[in-house]
Amino acid sequence: MNKKVGPRKDKPDPERMAILRTLPFEIKQKITGEEAQAFLYKEELPDSLMEKLKDYMVIEDK
Repeated sequence: MNKKVGPRKDKPDPERMAILRTLPFEIKQKITGEEAQAFLYKEELPDSLMEKLKDYMVIEDK
């Protein structure tokens, strides 16, 4: 992927930022910058991040 990881002009979603902060330290250590950016800025989530968060996700019916 050619997505830029680093400072952005737009602000991350505050609810998603709060979610990341509540994750256990061991999980936060495993999340890459690219994965965190995708989560915080509501981009398509990489499969690798989905795997890391599977025990913390709740799937809602549409």
